[in-house]
Amino acid sequence: MNSKIIQLLVSLLLIAAACSIIFVFVFKGGHVSHKEFWHILLFLFILIVLLLNLRPHWSLEKKHRHFFETFISRTDPAILRRILGDADSDQVDPRYRSFVKLIGGDLHLCATSNNSVEIITDGSRKYELLLHDLENAKESIHMEYYHFGADKGSRAVRDMLIKKAREGVKVKFINENVANFPIGHRYYLSMKKSGVEVIRFTSMNMRHLIRDFLTKLNYRNHRKVVVIDGKIGYTGGMNINDHYFKKWRDTHLRIEGDAVAQLQLIFLNSWVTSGGSEPEEYDSMFPKTDPQPEQRLVQIIADEPGMAFHPIQMSYVWALMHAKDYFYIQTPYFSPSEPVLEALKAAARSGVDVRIMLPKKSDTAFMGPVNKSFYKECMSSGVRFFEREGEFMHAKTFVSDDYLSCVGTANMDNRSFKLNYEDNAYIYDSELARQSKAIFMKDMETSEEVFLDDVKAWPWYQVFLQKVLHTFASVL
Repeated sequence: MNSKIIQLLVSLLLIAAACSIIFVFVFKGGHVSHKEFWHILLFLFILIVLLLNLRPHWSLEKKHRHFFETFISRTDPAILRRILGDADSDQVDPRYRSFVKLIGGDLHLCATSNNSVEIITDGSRKYELLLHDLENAKESIHMEYYHFGADKGSRAVRDMLIKKAREGVKVKFINENVANFPIGHRYYLSMKKSGVEVIRFTSMNMRHLIRDFLTKLNYRNHRKVVVIDGKIGYTGGMNINDHYFKKWRDTHLRIEGDAVAQLQLIFLNSWVTSGGSEPEEYDSMFPKTDPQPEQRLVQIIADEPGMAFHPIQMSYVWALMHAKDYFYIQTPYFSPSEPVLEALKAAARSGVDVRIMLPKKSDTAFMGPVNKSFYKECMSSGVRFFEREGEFMHAKTFVSDDYLSCVGTANMDNRSFKLNYEDNAYIYDSELARQSKAIFMKDMETSEEVFLDDVKAWPWYQVFLQKVLHTFASVL
């Protein structure tokens, strides 16, 4: 029997059992004791957890399958070859060609060679570039963000979208509902009135409230994607917020060239499957790109909760297991899945210089202890940890062996690997890898290494808190 069907049947049986027990407690009559009250709360908690994790794969897969079937049937074959073909695979270092195929997944998203790439580590630089590119948009602006704030910088971006929509540019905007819950509907009303098409990714349809609750509440659209005129793309760790523009240390990419078509595909997938109107034709959204002076090899991969195979998680496993010299990671949150954890330890034990850089102080009270709860196990295998001082570091990157580098939206945690909608850009280029390595080494100057003796000297109450939160690490 299919493993998904077995998982579904087991979940349904457990839900039925929890509901039955609650029913007995509620309707048995008589006085409810203090103990019974806590039993009811316990089973209610179990019921909620089961419902949130009862993944309706068929619903997600049906939507995505319909989109891709429609896209492939309506799109010029030359465009499909640019996004899904393997014409440039022979330009990838032979050691990494199987990696390109692996993370390309069932869609066969390929490595594209005709790209110019700027690695952005300063939020003000992204802010200036983005506003400039938006100002010069002629045909379309497609924007998809996990968090789109209401502060000064965010309003400037919002006002630019409104301005361009009034000028006749076709503007589509997706933002994550749960992450932006404090921002009221009125904030987006002026965008809609100006002609901007707005979708809140996990908004609830009252007609299908239970279905939407189960399929959306536990999942987040964590992507950060901008596509302008089908020719300029942005992705990486930076959301639209003054924390990213002015305060935090993050890493982002600005891309021109063929890889932008993959960002466009990712956006359109999100747009259609989250309720946006399906375009009448796709070809105009994938204009032919001009020859780029740099010719960087870039592959952009999307990951989604409904996938049977999660390419971003597997990219860490493969890259770690095939690293020869070093593997440097920057992430704000470190709660790796078991396959990635084992790959980290195996790489370090085999002699690879594995370094993980985290912020000295997390932006949430619970993620700092969660991060630290993995230190001892990893250090015992030779993994080195560095905590960066100063402003909060939100970058999600890795670089290995002066060739492969990655900048994306995915954190090193189970939520990013399996529960979120994410996208990562993989770059096969020695020069950009050395640039990424230099960025890491520059951050090392304001970082302090944590040693195993330091971990063993932590007070018992800190260790206790870490162990408690470690239990919930896979869903945080």
